[in-house]
Amino acid sequence: MRPVTIPRGKGRTALTALSLLALGALGLSPVVAQARSSTGEGARPVSSVVQTADGKVRGTHRTGYDAWLGIPYAADASGAGRWKAPRPVAKWSGVRDATSFGDRCAQNSGWDPGYERTITTEDCLDLNVYVPDTARAKAPVLVWIHGGGFTGGAGQDTNPRQFVTQTGSVVVTVNYRVGVLGTLNLPQLQAESKDGPGNYGLLDQQAALRWVQANISRFGGDPKSVTIAGQSAGAGSVCDHLASPTAKGLFARAVIMSGGCNLQSAASGQAQSTAFVEETGCATAADVLVCLRTKPAADLLAAQKKAGVSPSVGGRAFPVNPGTAVQTGAFNRVPVMLGQTDSERGLSTFQNYDYLGKPMTAAQYEAAVRSAYGANAEKVLAEYPLSNYGTPGEAWTDAQNGSTSHTRRQLMGTFSKWVPTYAYEFAESDTPHFASIHLIQQQSAAARDFPFGGAIHVDDLGYLWDYLGQTLPYDDDQLELSRQMITYWGRFTASGDPNGSGTPSWPTFSDRGGVLMSLSACDTSPASGDAPAACSKASQDFAENHNLAFWQSLSS
Repeated sequence: MRPVTIPRGKGRTALTALSLLALGALGLSPVVAQARSSTGEGARPVSSVVQTADGKVRGTHRTGYDAWLGIPYAADASGAGRWKAPRPVAKWSGVRDATSFGDRCAQNSGWDPGYERTITTEDCLDLNVYVPDTARAKAPVLVWIHGGGFTGGAGQDTNPRQFVTQTGSVVVTVNYRVGVLGTLNLPQLQAESKDGPGNYGLLDQQAALRWVQANISRFGGDPKSVTIAGQSAGAGSVCDHLASPTAKGLFARAVIMSGGCNLQSAASGQAQSTAFVEETGCATAADVLVCLRTKPAADLLAAQKKAGVSPSVGGRAFPVNPGTAVQTGAFNRVPVMLGQTDSERGLSTFQNYDYLGKPMTAAQYEAAVRSAYGANAEKVLAEYPLSNYGTPGEAWTDAQNGSTSHTRRQLMGTFSKWVPTYAYEFAESDTPHFASIHLIQQQSAAARDFPFGGAIHVDDLGYLWDYLGQTLPYDDDQLELSRQMITYWGRFTASGDPNGSGTPSWPTFSDRGGVLMSLSACDTSPASGDAPAACSKASQDFAENHNLAFWQSLSS
C-alpha cells in the first residue's frame, strides 16, 4: 500500500498504514512485522522503520546502505515562525514516509545544478540520515553542514554513499535557514528574544545536533561520538559552534574545510539588516516585524539581492566572535581537522569577472588590491606586479591565494595551541573541477581555458562524496586519492586521529614545524603496469608555495 501524504503538523506528515490483510499478503503476522521494525538503541536498524522521539519514519534501502530522508527536526519556520529560534516539531502518529528529500530552504537561484530557479519554501528544517549495511553498534557519526555563503545550498547536495560504505560511519546532512531568513539582526528581534538575532540558521544547526543526540542511537549511531564537519560557510558554522556555549557537549570532533572563524559584530549585522529593511519597503511600517513577516518570501529574496545580510554575533548562543574565542582558548575544545584547497581564490576570480564576460582589467586589479589591503596595497602591488602574470585576474588570484593561506596558517597555529590539530592542503591541481564549473566548462571554451591556478574552492568535496548529484571523471590515481581521503576523514570521525595502517603518517600540526598533509594523486602511466596510487605526503612547503613570509611581514 503506497504512503498517504497529508500536511505536516500543520506541515507535511506522510503516514503509511498497513492493514492486517496487507501484512498477511507479505507473509508476516502483525507481531512479526513489529518485531522486525523495532530498533535497539545503539544497534543498526533491522528494518526501514525507525521510532524517533517524534514518531516513526520509514526509510529506503540502497546499494550498501539505508537512507532516511526529509526527517523534520524543527517546526515550519514560515509566517509567525520567521526570525524565531527553531521550535519543536509536532509529533505524528503512524509511520512517516522518509524516502524523499524535504524542500530546500528559501534562496535565490544560482549556477549549481538544482538551483536554476528561485526557491521560496520556508517549511524546510529537515535532515537526512545515512546508515551503511556494515555499520556496527554505536557507529561514529558525522554531521555535515553544507556551504553556500550562508545564502544557498541544502543537505541533499551531499550524497555520502561512498563515505558511509567505506568507513562504516553514520552520516547526517542538514537543511538550515539561509540568506536574510537565517541572518537578520534587528533591535526589534533582540527585544523579542535573547536566543540570538543574526544567526537563526546557526540555531537551526544546533537544533539538528540536539536531534542527533536524542535520536541517532536508534539508527545505530553513537551520540557520544559525533563529528561536525563543513565546507566554506559550513566550515565557518563549525567554528561558530566551537565558540558557542549552547553547543557544548553536542559533538566530540570538528572538521573545518576551506573556512574561517569569524562572525561580524552585531552592529555591522544590524547595519546590513537596516539596509535590507529599506529595500523591502517595511522601514516606515508601524510594526516592522509584522510587515516583514507578512511579505512573500520572493519579495524578501528580491530585496536580498540588493542588500544582503551575513551572520553576526549576538544572543546567548553566539556571544563572542569565534576568532576571539579560539585565540583565548575559550571554546569547546575537541580535536580539529583544518585545511583548504591550493587555489582557494581562483573560483571567486572566475565567478566575479570572467564568468560574467568581463575579465578583470589592470585598473580593476589595482582598485581591488587597494580595497582589500588598504595601507599595505603598495607593497602588495610591488610583490604581485602585473608584469609577472598573463592577465590581471591571474595576479589577483595569486595575491588572494597568498593572503587567504596566511590567514588559514595562523588559524592552524592557533588551534594547535589548545587541541590536537590535523592540517591539510588539497593539492591535486589536475583535478576535474567541482560539478558546477565542470558543467560550465562543457559549454564554454573560455571556462575551459580559464587559469584557475590549481584545485579551487569546493574541488575537494567530490573526493569525499558525490556532490550536487554529479560523479566526476576522475582518473584511477584520483580515485585512489578519494579512497585515501575517505579513509583519513573516516578515522578522524571515529577517533579524532586520521592515522592508521596503509596511509602516510599525518603529524599533528604545530607552529614550530608547520607540517601539514599535502593531498594529491600520483601520475601513474597506464603503460607502466604500476597500480594507481595517491601521492599524499606530510609537507613543509605550504609557506613557500603561498609566499607566507611576505604576508607575515605585513602584519609584523
